[in-house]
Amino acid sequence: MKKDSVIKILFVEKSVEDAEQIISLLRNAGIAVRPARATQADQVQAALDELEPDIVLFDPAAGLELREVAHLLDAHGRDVALLALVNQLDTHSVAEMFAGGVRGTALRTQPKQLIAVLQREFESLHTRRQVRLLEAALRESERRCDALLDSSTDPIAYVHEGMHVRANRAYLETFGYEEFDDLLGLPVLDMIGTADAEAFKNLLRAHSRKEKAANQVELQARRADASTFKATVEFAGATFEGEPCLQIVFRRQQVDPALIEQLQRDPVTGLFNRARTLETIDESVAAAAKGKKGQTLLLIEPDNWQTIVAGIGLGQADELLAAFAGRISALLGESDMAGLLAEHTIGVMLDSRSDESIKQWIDGVLQSIASDIFDAGTRSITVTASIGGSLLGEKNANAELLLNQASQALRNAQSQGGGRSELHDPAAREKAEEERERYWLQLLKQALEQDNFVLYHQHTISLQDAEGEYSEVLLRMNGPQGEVLPGFFMPIAEKHGLTPAIDRWVLNRAIEMLKARDGQGVQTTFFVKLTAQSMQEAAFLPWLEDRLKRAGLRQGQIVLEMTESKVVTLLRPAQEFITRWKKMGGRFALEQFGSGLNSFQLLTHIDADYLKIDRTYMNQLPQHPENQKKIGEICVQAHEMKRLTVAEWVEDATSTSLLFACGVDFVQGNFLQEPQRLM
Repeated sequence: MKKDSVIKILFVEKSVEDAEQIISLLRNAGIAVRPARATQADQVQAALDELEPDIVLFDPAAGLELREVAHLLDAHGRDVALLALVNQLDTHSVAEMFAGGVRGTALRTQPKQLIAVLQREFESLHTRRQVRLLEAALRESERRCDALLDSSTDPIAYVHEGMHVRANRAYLETFGYEEFDDLLGLPVLDMIGTADAEAFKNLLRAHSRKEKAANQVELQARRADASTFKATVEFAGATFEGEPCLQIVFRRQQVDPALIEQLQRDPVTGLFNRARTLETIDESVAAAAKGKKGQTLLLIEPDNWQTIVAGIGLGQADELLAAFAGRISALLGESDMAGLLAEHTIGVMLDSRSDESIKQWIDGVLQSIASDIFDAGTRSITVTASIGGSLLGEKNANAELLLNQASQALRNAQSQGGGRSELHDPAAREKAEEERERYWLQLLKQALEQDNFVLYHQHTISLQDAEGEYSEVLLRMNGPQGEVLPGFFMPIAEKHGLTPAIDRWVLNRAIEMLKARDGQGVQTTFFVKLTAQSMQEAAFLPWLEDRLKRAGLRQGQIVLEMTESKVVTLLRPAQEFITRWKKMGGRFALEQFGSGLNSFQLLTHIDADYLKIDRTYMNQLPQHPENQKKIGEICVQAHEMKRLTVAEWVEDATSTSLLFACGVDFVQGNFLQEPQRLM
């Protein structure tokens, strides 16, 4: 499931607390949720109209009958996945629920099973929706293809079991027929000269059996008046009215194969160009979908390409890239393919190799390149390469998915320092993940020991003329290939208990920056993220209090912030921590506010000064009036409770104007200012 997908869930649930617990569970698992709750039929109907949910989680103890909920969903007309949410399973109740229309049952007491079922049903729903879109697109494509077929000047016919089922006007004119009715039921062999009939018949038989056969042949074609002409016949699989058939094109003039070959080549490297490479990948994916095994897509890049080009000069880059491609081409097998996919990214499709053979080939390429000396003009240099790839099988037989997997593997290999390779293999995913985790854990420990983190900040702009500067503090880590975002390393840091040390490093640097700005007369407030482990560490607040006193900062210059979902799951320790922090003069912000079922109820327990509105409301805000309305409602309630609101991820001027009209106090986003290094 895509990480940026937001699942809209309607809870037919008696307890708000139980629903909030599931929402927090999903969010902590990295699943974005837009929830609503209903306990009565009219509330279900209203939620269906307003939220348009993807999934309905139905609790049989909620007071509504399953058949009533299923009837409301059917009447609404949208494809919605209905799941039963139960405490335990028994065969009778499960059978009854499935007969009543549920697609799956999720166990409240088994979080992993609940998440797996919910993800499976959301992916299934997404697939069904995509299939409907594809079917509509297919019908439109077939309509357009039919129109193109009739307007084509090439004679084209569709043949099923050797008989004509469709032919265009050019075909009729070429062979001397007035109407298609004259051809209907006529064998295509009648269009072939006697001398070539037997060979053509064998070719037709091979294509109908899906056997390996030539897609093009030269022969003598025969018209209705028995005259003949020399033609090149091309074959391609097709469908006609849902039935498999063969498309046959008769061409009087043959295009020069050498010219076609030349047009498909990159002039610098001699490899296939991008269009031909993508076509080959599509062909390999189609073969994998039909059961072919042993294919692998690899992406190969020279390490530090921009630095190398800057050193040798742009004029020598083509010479170096051609030599680099030559080393790879020399190692290809007869059935392998290599092509240029981007400026310096070479794609290789290995054909029918074992896993061990693939690894040996990759090692051979890395060794061959690293041990060679490349000439670039008057200079001789050495180069290393990184290789990322993905094994191709029936499960990932999708060109876009395959390219994404290979690309991610390439980036992972490069992030480890270059001269390395990574191969995506679903069967070895857990092992690779463990290795990757060990690597990042080592980098994290080195970063803490060697002061290898970097702070950025992004201005938070006041729409209500608040005094001073406000900024969000953002953390980065220096990696082997540049700065790394926290999404890569913070989950590992949290798993291994390193987040308190990272939080202290960030706060220590932020306090130093604030002290320096005070000395320059710049009144500044920093928003700093706080992790759950630091919040629960007894020694954390005393350390922070001591550090603030020694720096001599004014109260309120640091705003600690946590996500709403984290605070909900740790309500009592969060309440105690925030109370003590506010007694010290600190301020607190709730991130992703408005993402829960009743976010304002949380404020009766958590004394937050700032409410950072959930970023999902900002996505294409001008096109979503319902999100504008929700933001306006949040601002009205927040101001009544003396809370300030912040809108993050603001990406355009129109959204900024709308947020001002809604009453938002602060806005933040790349449109207003890209994150800048905190100096």
